[in-house]
This record gives sequence, structure tokens and C-alpha cells, in this order.
Amino acid sequence: MRPPEHVIELRGVTKTYQGAAGAFTALRGIDLGVNASEFVAVIGKSGSGKSTLINMITGIDAPSSGEVWVANVPVHTLGESQLARWRGRNVGVVFQFFQLLPTLTLLENVMLPMDFCNTFPAAERPGRAMELLARMGLAERADKLPSSVSGGQQQRAAIARALANDPPLIVADEPTGNLDSRTADHVFDLFEDLVRSGKTIVMVTHDDDLARRATRTVIVVDGQVVDQYVTQALAVLDVDQLTLAASRLRHHTYAAGALVVRQGEPAEDVYIIVRGNADVLLERGGSDPIRVNRLGAGQYFGEVAVVRGDRRSATVRAAAEGDLEVMVLPGDTFRSLVTASASLRDALEQAVSRYAGTSDRFTG
Repeated sequence: MRPPEHVIELRGVTKTYQGAAGAFTALRGIDLGVNASEFVAVIGKSGSGKSTLINMITGIDAPSSGEVWVANVPVHTLGESQLARWRGRNVGVVFQFFQLLPTLTLLENVMLPMDFCNTFPAAERPGRAMELLARMGLAERADKLPSSVSGGQQQRAAIARALANDPPLIVADEPTGNLDSRTADHVFDLFEDLVRSGKTIVMVTHDDDLARRATRTVIVVDGQVVDQYVTQALAVLDVDQLTLAASRLRHHTYAAGALVVRQGEPAEDVYIIVRGNADVLLERGGSDPIRVNRLGAGQYFGEVAVVRGDRRSATVRAAAEGDLEVMVLPGDTFRSLVTASASLRDALEQAVSRYAGTSDRFTG
């Protein structure tokens, strides 16, 4: 097994469950890397596989095939007792429904991971737990039972508990799902502070606005992760619109120098670059074409002509230096997204205005 390049690395992870109705595959060949001190939001529709994905990271569930590495540990090889010890020291888990023990005070709930893992001297544990509760604004509630405090306060106590053993990684599954918008915003502020202090956070969320505040968004559709450059290119879309786009994409690779679209031909698709570079060329009759732009990963082209129903105003070729990989979005899907998304319409109108009369950015 080769060493991982990231603090979290999933390689070809597939998860299949066996049930009365037969086999169900929740994850399909997931490849994913997360760097240290990243704040990654995982989004997707219900049943898309996002919770299964983070259960792979925490070791709560095991892959049917593939590898899961966290902080250089091959989590997929650990037994149950090894997983419990590893998780207690290295991963802080925050659940949607808090999962505080109802018969213990908030202080005792926060002390519990330290008691379980024996990570701090016994005499120091109450002070550390109180310090973490104070950080969450709960010092005055430390001796209260979970049932006597609000949902937002319970969630903040759950975050304090997740930090008890000072783990490098925090994994949260819909941590704001049962909170009002103001309290959810406050919880997110706490997560941002933790990232600034050096923690790595992976969070499942259904909230588009909160997801946009993360440093990176990972979209899961039908058990597969959408390429990060597709997400980057279509960042103005909400999760439902991104899910629709992702379900219609098809992958294509062009050899170095190969033609992608030709000037003057009908426009049928929009192209999103996921690897390599594309050269935008203006054809001039009998003269050699002029390169007017070079596009890279995370950029897209062809959208203006698709929306207008025009022909291509420029030629695009894969750069001579290497292969070009693109995700191709059908024109009818892109037009429906433009109709549905005011943000995408605004971005398109601004781009058309900025580059009116040129082919610096678009291939018409």
C-alpha cells in the first residue's frame, strides 16, 4: 500500500449493503483527498451516499472494497477494538441529534472521551472539560443535564465533547440540521474558528449557504463524488441544480492537439475542463489561426452559443503539451439550469457583457 498524499485519502472505495431486496451499492469507486486544515462540506440529496462516505472516514462503517487512509493510518485494515481506540484519539464526531448521554451533565459528557481513552491525567479532565465548555459559551451550564438546555446548547456541548481528546480531525453529520438559522450560523462560526486553529473538518450539510462558507465543497450524486473542478465551475448553482448537472455529465478525453469544437459549427454542448488545458483559436480564412486564450481546470466554454442558439465563434483544441479531460454537459440541460438559476443567468450576462465582441473567454 502506497503512503497517502493527504490527511484523508479514499482510494476506489465501494460500499455495498445486502438486504432483503438484494444488494444496494451506496458508494461507487470513490476517490477523494482532503488536506490538513481544510474545511470540506459534503452535500447531496437524501440517499446520495454522503453519510456513508463520512462513515468510511470515521471507521463507523467499513468499505466493501478500496482503501481509507486517515493521518497515515490504513483505517480499512483495523479491527473493531483498534478502531475504537483510534477513533477516540484521532476523530471528533458531531452528530445531527447530539447523542449526549441524558443522565450525565454537560461537563460529564465532555469528560467521557478522556475517561474512555485515558488521554489526560484524571485530575486534569474536569478542568479541560470546563475550558472547552467555556469556549463554547456554556460554562454556566456545565452542571445541567442535556434535557434542560436548548438544542443549540446541546450541539455546542457535543462539539466540546468532540474536541475533548484534541483530535486533528472533526467529522460532522448534519450538525445544524435541527437548529434554527441563527444558531446554525453560530455553530458554523465555531467550526471556522477550529479550522483557523489547525483542525481539519469534514461536514455533511443540506444548507447551501453554509456549504459555500467551507473552503471546498464535495458533491455526492448516486454514490459518486462529482469532480471538484465541475463543482468549481458551477459554484453558483444550488445543490439540487448541481445534482441535476452532475447526473447529465459525460466524460471525454482528447489527445494533445485534438479538435474539441470548430468555429462555425452548431453549438450543442458545454464543456467543463477537469484536467489539462484548452486553446481557444480564431480561424482567419487562409491564414493560420490566432490563439486568443488558454483555459484550464475549473473553467468551461461553449455556454454562450448554447444559450443563444448560435454557431461556434471560435475553435477549441487540446493544448499541445498533453491530453485534455472534459466533462460534457448537454446544451438542453445547461439552458434549463440558466432558466432555473438567477445566479447563473447573472454570471452569464456579466460574462457576455465583459467579453462582447471577443472570443477571449467563450467560444460562442
